[in-house]
Amino acid sequence: MDLSTKYIGLDLAHPFMPGASPLMEDLGQVRRLEDAGASAIVMHSLFEEQITREQMATLRHTEAHSEFSAEARSFMPDPDWFRLGPEEYLDHLRRVKRAVAVPVIASLNGTTLGGWLEHARLMEEAGADALELNIYSLASDAETDGQSLEERTVEMVRAVKGAVTIPVALKISPFYTSLAHTARRLVEAGADGLVIFNRFYQPDIDVDALEVVPTLHLSNSSELTLRLRWLAILSSQLETSFAVTGGVHTAVDAVKSVMAGAHAVQVVSELLQKGPEALAKIRGDMVAWMEEHEYRSLTQMRGSMNLATCPDAEALGRANYIKVLKSWRER
Repeated sequence: MDLSTKYIGLDLAHPFMPGASPLMEDLGQVRRLEDAGASAIVMHSLFEEQITREQMATLRHTEAHSEFSAEARSFMPDPDWFRLGPEEYLDHLRRVKRAVAVPVIASLNGTTLGGWLEHARLMEEAGADALELNIYSLASDAETDGQSLEERTVEMVRAVKGAVTIPVALKISPFYTSLAHTARRLVEAGADGLVIFNRFYQPDIDVDALEVVPTLHLSNSSELTLRLRWLAILSSQLETSFAVTGGVHTAVDAVKSVMAGAHAVQVVSELLQKGPEALAKIRGDMVAWMEEHEYRSLTQMRGSMNLATCPDAEALGRANYIKVLKSWRER
């Protein structure tokens, strides 16, 4: 069975890799992931806030405003939240690179243009084989329009691509007015691939303590459907690499992702719940599924269910929407 794939220019034995998560902060866990058959290692993210805080650029946004009220403190990232600072991250990246034989993809997480993007070059110098740029932004300013936000992201891609020679994948959200148009602009700006999608963790409120409380809910397979929809749409229009992340827990989830157009499959929640060895099980189960259904290679499967196979994709999408609503009434 040929599971080989090419993702953002990297030749991989198969599509399965851990996505960015706290597992990567522990070198022992990284080695377990390689032993479980990971085709690449996606590092945990280095956050823009970590870098700008160290550079003292965020002093006026944190300490100055945090004194206004006790509640305000809960809105800002505390240094203790981050186990590794910028320099420690680069040192850890070097250790990971020495410890494993598979490609290592470093991760930057941020939203603005600025000096923190220079760390992309430092990650390359530290040995990263590729970079995943995670664009996690909450558009909460009513004075900022969607076009400005899109343009800022495009400029970030250009800035990073101008600083490094390694491949750059962009981890994006689904919350663009015209996602297909934005995705095309990002690819044209130089992104070597798109990761579909980052997950937005919603805060809760402690009504007794009057604090904003971070909350984390691990994904389940039901989250995959949004990814499948957009993989099917985007892979039929854009010549670039695609990875799926969020909602892959089983071999069937992975099969669906590849059929929709994914070149790489990132797994996180399943690994956090069951350990690195879960990656090997998903891969083994997928091989068994492909053999049972007489697939010879991943290439044969990839994109077989994207919208390029549909003569009227827009009509199909609308018809499916109506069909789903009607099916609920008929229960």
